[in-house]
Amino acid sequence: MRRRHDLMEKGAAKNQNSRLCCLLSLSAFFWFLLLYFHFVVLARDNTNSNTKNNYSNHVDHSALSTPVSVNYEPPPILAPPRKIGSPDPDVRQSEPQTPHTEKNFPFMKALRAAENKSDPCGGRYIYVHDLPSRFNEDMLKECKSLSLWTNMCKFTTNAGLGPPLENAHGVFSNTGWYATNQFAVDVIFSNRMKQYQCLTKDSSVAAAVFVPFYAGFDIARYLWGFNTSVRDAASLDLVDWLMKRPEWSIMNGRDHFLVAGRITWDFRRLSEEDSDWGNKLLFLPAAKNMSMLVVESSPWNANDFGIPYPTYFHPAKDADVFSWQDRMRQLERKWLFSFAGAPRPGNPKSIRGQLIDQCRRSQVCKLLECDFGESKCHSPSSIMQMFQSSLFCLQPQGDSYTRRSAFDSMLAGCIPVFFHPGSAYTQYTWHLPKNYTKYSVFIPEDDIRKRNVSIEERLSQIPPEQVKIMREEVISLIPRLVYADPRSKLETLNDAFDVAVQAIIDKVTNLRKDIIEGRTDDNFIEENSWKYALLPEGEHEVGPHEWDPFFSKPKDGSGDSNDPSAEAAKNSWKNEQRNIHEG
Repeated sequence: MRRRHDLMEKGAAKNQNSRLCCLLSLSAFFWFLLLYFHFVVLARDNTNSNTKNNYSNHVDHSALSTPVSVNYEPPPILAPPRKIGSPDPDVRQSEPQTPHTEKNFPFMKALRAAENKSDPCGGRYIYVHDLPSRFNEDMLKECKSLSLWTNMCKFTTNAGLGPPLENAHGVFSNTGWYATNQFAVDVIFSNRMKQYQCLTKDSSVAAAVFVPFYAGFDIARYLWGFNTSVRDAASLDLVDWLMKRPEWSIMNGRDHFLVAGRITWDFRRLSEEDSDWGNKLLFLPAAKNMSMLVVESSPWNANDFGIPYPTYFHPAKDADVFSWQDRMRQLERKWLFSFAGAPRPGNPKSIRGQLIDQCRRSQVCKLLECDFGESKCHSPSSIMQMFQSSLFCLQPQGDSYTRRSAFDSMLAGCIPVFFHPGSAYTQYTWHLPKNYTKYSVFIPEDDIRKRNVSIEERLSQIPPEQVKIMREEVISLIPRLVYADPRSKLETLNDAFDVAVQAIIDKVTNLRKDIIEGRTDDNFIEENSWKYALLPEGEHEVGPHEWDPFFSKPKDGSGDSNDPSAEAAKNSWKNEQRNIHEG
């Protein structure tokens, strides 16, 4: 019995050892698979995700490989609500679409990239389409054709900044100042994109997709004396090219954006009549899915967004900005207010004549009248010198809602006085505070037309301490209102380009999350687009607004190529003959 018991114990021990060996083998195999997946599969995926885009073979690879600070925090920007849900039915798709589940949305990889806290570019990658040169660089080679009255060749030099400005009168700082054309944003923005830290060749991780089409330069060539077929040709060619690309099918273009350094009315022709203004780029079904950044957007449409006009200042480093801001704080300003501009006798709604009259009668107003012929308005030095010596700068509507002059004046630390909310408040919601009273004064146009308001009296009533606070707010905004030199990089500051790109990323990211969660904004009213950008965070419903009278659409209901804004676009071009400062 004892021998039998001993044999049983030996057998049990042997079986136990066998089981132990089996468990150890399985454990080793499990860890081998885990390590293989981590070091081989994930490493390969991470390598692909971080590949930098050789943007048109002009990308500075040393700049792209420069690590971005992990502590980088873009300024909080709330993208205006936009209608969400299924793509427009009129847009031709690259391949048949099937209903998605949460696990197979084609943009899920991009959203997961944003959750990778160890990647400083997570959630910030931009994919740039490698467009055929006919959509951009070829236009620069034919720069003499870009304007009927201005030789744009000199303005496309220095990465789009134009020729350097002389500083004979000491108005500017020693570096960073250029004779930049107000319509040069196309090339400036595209060149800034080449320096963006988070470019990628892998569109599946991209937070947004940039289309480097020089839309403003394209239409500028054909606005006068060309039929609609010629004016529309490049736009139709572009959308045809884009919609054949696999990147388009990810969101049918809703993650794409492009830039045009012109006002929106140049791209909103409704009819096929040759007498109508501009092209129809922004009315093409595909373009309605994309976001277009323009120097003046439409208050009644949802696919364009306002970005600042370029100023003369393009800093190469943070120190250039800080030095300029300090200088603007220390200036003595002997004029209460000033105005640079020409009257518009052909426009009965213009208040410029009244502003000029009030300025002439005032002992505390500086006036620079701009018209045909020689004028100090043609001189950036004279303009900036006047702004630097003024506490307030009058900024009525230009030939359309907006003026470049508004940004030049704020660059000089001058508090802008606006007379129409469409001149800034509903336009540049990404770049300017929603609380416009912090940095500007608003006097409704009707108060001037009816001669109810003395501008001098109104501005004199603002306490000096409040003026100082407002001026400091204006000066603090300078970095986000200028475009940095595309050939270098700011270290910590966000310029107008950075602010716009982050806003687009936020817009696309929010749209993707809404699609995943099945949220749609069925109550969105496109005609009220200007109101949505003004809503407090978290709100989505709009109602009556105190500015409704300023944005009532024409009775024909078009609000586009046949309305007064389109006529203003024509006038804007005619006034380029004057070569006046404001445009």
